[in-house]
Amino acid sequence: MNKRPSWFTLITFSATPALAVALCSAVLFTSAAVAFSPANGGPPAATQASTNARRVFTGLVTDDHCGARHDMDSGKSTMECTQMCVRNGSKYVLVEGDKKYNLAGSESDFDGMAGQRVKVVGSLDGNTIKVGSISPDR
Repeated sequence: MNKRPSWFTLITFSATPALAVALCSAVLFTSAAVAFSPANGGPPAATQASTNARRVFTGLVTDDHCGARHDMDSGKSTMECTQMCVRNGSKYVLVEGDKKYNLAGSESDFDGMAGQRVKVVGSLDGNTIKVGSISPDR
């Protein structure tokens, strides 16, 4: 007995490959979108280039261990505490309000400004200011 295939079998046979191709395409395009999106969820590269422009920052030069609050019971000034912490392995940072930026540049320049309010001209790269110049904020 030779049965003819039903219309349901024919539609199922045709639709299955179409659905498989659609699913593969969706996975491929989603993967590509994730792969080419910014790594940190930040702005696209064109917008990031504008944040790398030179800017002026003002704040306190301190170290990443103490931050803006130094232990005043130590008998050391803010400058001495900052310099001691940097000698012990901390890095110089600029505290501007509630923001803290790492400083990249000449440590001898930062050492002379330790514990002081300063004006820094530089470019921001992530959370690091690439310092072009630093001077006391008056």
